[in-house]
Formats: sequence, structure tokens, C-alpha cells
Amino acid sequence: MSIVEIEKMLRALRLSGMRESLEARAIQAEQGKLPFLEAFTLLLNDELDRRRTKLVERRVKASGLVDLKTMSDFDWAFNARLPKKMIFELLTLKFVTRREDALFLGPPGTGKSHTAKAIGHAAARGGFRVLYRPAHQLFEELNEATALKGRRKLMKALSQTDLLIIDDLALRKLPESAGDDTLEIIMNRYEKFSTIITSNRPLEDWPKLFGDAATVSVLLDRVMHHGHLLNFEGLSYRLKSQKKLAKNEPEN
Repeated sequence: MSIVEIEKMLRALRLSGMRESLEARAIQAEQGKLPFLEAFTLLLNDELDRRRTKLVERRVKASGLVDLKTMSDFDWAFNARLPKKMIFELLTLKFVTRREDALFLGPPGTGKSHTAKAIGHAAARGGFRVLYRPAHQLFEELNEATALKGRRKLMKALSQTDLLIIDDLALRKLPESAGDDTLEIIMNRYEKFSTIITSNRPLEDWPKLFGDAATVSVLLDRVMHHGHLLNFEGLSYRLKSQKKLAKNEPEN
């Protein structure tokens, strides 16, 4: 039987990982005089690797994490006041396994969103279900789902993912339902799944922002019960980039 015929059979069986490496493995087996079981094991590993890669791609796509972020390209030297030790601890994803939460607070541009997205990508690659939403988009989706009688389905998705990331909470003006919506999500996830919330507003401003001190008190009580509070302080990376661009602009 020829390679072409075997490839057709593998295509029919949807074994694309084996099909793509079949010819290379056949040559390797022939030149290396590999036993059948060893050569076949290599092909099976190729298929498994392909499926793992596709699964990760699907998880990342479903998460809403559009742009890839990692901490390997992060400029730690620029801002020495960041909670580096705690960030790397969260990157181990043990907090997701333990169903703990994290709250990132600090001025704009200090790396909160970058860090949250990097953790999200690591979690997706690590086999966890992840959902990332900017806070304003989350509330818009909830309002739309409520109007279209789809709130229960959306709330179920938000409540049962392994890691939910709510980014830039209170960056924009909060809708009236924001307090109740956020509290419902957190209560549904409490001690069951992990949540990361980022915000550039200090906690003392939250009662006024949400319009209900009691709601904020319960919300923070649940988040911080098994939670990690990370304060992002120091200089803004965005301002650094803007200054660098302005410096490099040609003079008129």
C-alpha cells in the first residue's frame, strides 16, 4: 500500500496529526530501522500533539483573549514596585486549582490587564476553561441577554468556567445593574471556580461607584475570603511608550 493511499485512509478517519507526519515518520523508520511499535508510537504521539494544540487553540478562541500576552516579554525593570512574587505565584495556576480569586488594583498602565491576560493564556494552555471580558462588555452582554430572554444561559456560562477574568471594572461609568450583576456572578462562583477582577479605582470608591455599600461589602467579602489582593503601583507603561514615540518623532 502506498503512502498516498494510507494518507487517504487517515484523512477519512480524521487523523490529521498522523497524516501530516506519515511520510517523515516512514522515512525515519526506514533509515533508522525502527521496530514497528516504536514507529507507530511516534505517529500516535504526533496525533496526540496535534489534538492538544487544536484543543488549546479552541480554548483560547472561546475565552475572548484576542491578543496573546505573556510575562516573558514584560519589562520588569521599568517598574520595580510591582508585586512580582505574587504574580509569579498566580502564574503557577495553583489558585485556580484551589478555587481562589484575585483582585488587581492600581493606576492605569501599570500592568494589571497584561498580567490578567497572561494568566488567562497560561490557564487555557494548562487545560482550564477561561472567559475574559472587559467589564463594560460583560455588562452590555448581560443587558442584551436579559432583553432577549437569554440571561440564564449566559449567567450559567459565566458561573461555570474555571477562570473568569473581569477586566477594568469601573473604568467606564457603571450601569445601574452592575452591582447586582457582579454580585450574582461572584456568589455563583464562590468556592467553586476562580475569578480575577482588575480595576483602577481604589476600594474606598466602590460603594459610590456601585451605588450600594451593602452590595460592595458582600462582594468584597466573597472575593477576598479565599483571595489574593495585588496592588499595582508605580509608573505607567503606556506613558513610557508615548514618551518614547514623541521623542522619536521628527521635528518640523
